[in-house]
Amino acid sequence: MEREILLYNTLSRRKEIFKPVTPGMVGLYVCGPTVYGDAHLGHARPGVTYDVLVRMFRYMGYKVRYVRNITDVGHLEHDADEGEDKIAKKAKLESLEPMEVAQEYTLRYQEAMRKLNTCPPSIEPRASGHIIEQIALVQKIFDAGFAYESNGSVYFDVRAFHEKHNYGELSGRVLDDMISNTRELDGQSDKRSPLDFALWKKAAPEHIMKWPSPWSEGFPGWHLECSAMSAKYLGEEFDIHGGGMDLLFPHHECELAQNKASRGKGGVRYWMHNNMITIEGKKMGKSYGNFITLEELFTGKHNILVQPYSPMTIRFFILQAHYRSTLDFSNDALQAAEKGLKRIMQAAKDVKSLQVKGGSEDNKEIRKIYDDVFTAICDDINTPIALSHLFDAVRIINQVKDGQSVINANDKALLDELFLKFIPDVLGLVDESAGNGSEELVGGLVEMILEVRKVAKSNKDFATSDLIRDKLKALGVQIKDTKDGVEWTL
Repeated sequence: MEREILLYNTLSRRKEIFKPVTPGMVGLYVCGPTVYGDAHLGHARPGVTYDVLVRMFRYMGYKVRYVRNITDVGHLEHDADEGEDKIAKKAKLESLEPMEVAQEYTLRYQEAMRKLNTCPPSIEPRASGHIIEQIALVQKIFDAGFAYESNGSVYFDVRAFHEKHNYGELSGRVLDDMISNTRELDGQSDKRSPLDFALWKKAAPEHIMKWPSPWSEGFPGWHLECSAMSAKYLGEEFDIHGGGMDLLFPHHECELAQNKASRGKGGVRYWMHNNMITIEGKKMGKSYGNFITLEELFTGKHNILVQPYSPMTIRFFILQAHYRSTLDFSNDALQAAEKGLKRIMQAAKDVKSLQVKGGSEDNKEIRKIYDDVFTAICDDINTPIALSHLFDAVRIINQVKDGQSVINANDKALLDELFLKFIPDVLGLVDESAGNGSEELVGGLVEMILEVRKVAKSNKDFATSDLIRDKLKALGVQIKDTKDGVEWTL
C-alpha cells in the first residue's frame, strides 16, 4: 500500500513528508527505560506510540529496523551530572549486584510491554554492553576539539560547540538564556561551564560499575549511549529518533550535539516526541501519591483506582489522544475507554457474519471511511481521528446487522480489512478473551440460559423471562429481542 506519510519533526517544528534514507527501509531508534524500577503509566505511552509507528510502516510495506535501548549504567539522579547512578543506588538499597537490578526490571518492563501487545524491538542493546563504542565516541569528540578532560572525567564543551554549531536548536532554547538561568559556585566543579555535560565520569573508589578508559576508571555519561548505539545499529544517518517529551532537553539536545561534534552532521532526519500523561491534571510522581505502575493498573491495586483495567483498555485509552497532546488519566476516562474498546471489539466479531447482497451498489460512505482511516494514520499517526472514523463504520455494521442497510462484496472486503486487519495489525488492539477458551465457554453458557428464557416466554412465564434478562444485564450481558431471535453482547 503506497501512501504519503507525514511526520511531525521536532527539529523543524513542522510536519514533513517522510523520505527514508534507504527506499523501502525505516531505521528507528527509541529511548527505552532506565531499569531501576517497575514500568509505569508513563512508560506505556511511548511504548504504544512507537509500536503503532512501527506497525504502520510495516503495514505499508516498509522493512523496519526498530532499536530500543536499555539504560543500565550512567544515568545519574540529576541532569547536572550529580548524584548516584540510579541503578547502583537501587542495588545498594536492596543489597544486590547492579546487574541483578537491571536484569530484574528489564524483564518486568518487557513483560509489561508484551501485555500491551507492543512488538518487541528488532534490537534491544544495553549501555553496559557498548562501553568500547562509547569510549571510541568520546575520543572522536575529543579529537574534534569539543571535549576536555578534568580530573579524570571528560566533559562536552558546549561553548566551543556553539561557536560552530547551534546548541539548543532541537529544544528551541537559547544558550545565553540557559547560562543566565544556571547557578554554579566557582571552584566547586570540574566543569568549565555549568552547561557542559559528562561524556565520561571518573568513578569513586567505592563505585561498582566502572571500566578502564584512556582518562580514568569510570563510566559513560547517560547522553553518550544513544549516540553510540544508534550509530552502531542504524548508521551515522538514520530516519527517526523517538522518545518522550521529557527527554527533549537535555538528553536529546546533548545527543544531537554529540552527533554533530563526532560526525559533522545531526545524523537523524526526523525527531519525534510523545507528550506526557497526567493524573487528574497533575504530573505523575511518588511525592503526589499518584504514581501508578502498569501492574497496579492491570490488578487495580492502587488507592486511586476504582477497578482493574486490562492492557487493551490502557492501550485504547492511549490511542484516543494524539501522541503529541497531553493525555489526562482518570477512572472516568479509563471506564469510557473500556466501553469504547468493547464497541470496537464487538463490531470486529459482527463483521465476520455480515450478509452480502449481490448486485447492490457500492456504499460510498464505507469507501470514504476506509480512505479517511488510512489518511489519518498516515498524517502523523493520528490515532484519535482514525478511531472516530472506525466508530462511523461500527454504526454501519450495526445497521447491516439489524437489517436496516445492505452491503455488497466490495463493501464487506473494506470492512473486513478495517476490523480484521487494520485494528489488530496497526492499532494493535486485540480481543483479550480470545485464545484462552473463556469466550467459547461464556458464549455457550449464555446461549444455554437464553434457551431457558425462550422456553419460559413460550410458556408465558414472563416473570422468569424478565428475571433471566435482568440477571444477565447485571452481569454485563445485554439482550436484544429481534424478529429473527435474541441477540446478546458483553
